[in-house]
Amino acid sequence: MTEHFTAANLATANEIISRYPKPKSALIPLLHLAQEQDGWVTDDAMRQIADLTGTTPAEVKGTGSFYEMFKFHPVGKYMVNVCTNLSCQLLGGEELLAHAEEKLGVKAGGTTADGMFTVEDVECIAACTEAPALQVNYRFRHRISIEEFDELIDDIRNGKADDIPEHGTLARVRQTIPAGSGAGIVRPEEAREAPVWLARNDESEGNS
Repeated sequence: MTEHFTAANLATANEIISRYPKPKSALIPLLHLAQEQDGWVTDDAMRQIADLTGTTPAEVKGTGSFYEMFKFHPVGKYMVNVCTNLSCQLLGGEELLAHAEEKLGVKAGGTTADGMFTVEDVECIAACTEAPALQVNYRFRHRISIEEFDELIDDIRNGKADDIPEHGTLARVRQTIPAGSGAGIVRPEEAREAPVWLARNDESEGNS
C-alpha cells in the first residue's frame, strides 16, 4: 500500500471509511483529509486513498476533479477567491481583483513567491446581495472595499486573522461518531431489515 497519510490521519481515514457501507463512498471526505494534511491533493495521497477504498487513482482523481475546492497542484496557504460574476462585477469585483493582483504581486491563478497567497478569479460564490464579495480559504468577506482588502491581507500576514485557517481545513472540530451511535452500516446487498435510523424515525412518529 502507498503510505502518504500521517499515522494520525491514517487512523482518521479508517474511522471515516467505517461510517459507510462501501469504502468507495468515503472518497470525498478522504480527499478533504488529504488536502488538509498537505494543502493540496498529491498523487501519493490519491494512490493511498485508492488503496484504502478499493478503487483506482483514476477514480479518485475523477471524483475530486469535479469539485473546484480540491486542488491538484501546490497552492498558497491562503486561497483568495475574488468573485467577478455579474453582481460583483457591477459593484467593483473586477477592480477588486485588479487591486488584489497588484497588492500581492501576482496575476489571477498565481501564487506569491513566499507561498503565502494564491489569487483566483472565480464565478458566483452565492453572495450576490453582498457584492463585491470574496473568500479566503472559503471564508466569506462581504461588501469588501479596497482598504478592507489591504487590511485583511495585512492581518493574515501578521497572524491576526484567527477565523481563517490554512488552506484545506474545513472545520476546527473534527466530526466523530461515538460507538453505538451509527446508523447501522450494512452493505445494500446484505440488508435484511430496515436501517436503524429509519426504525428510530418510525418510533418517534408513533410516540408523537
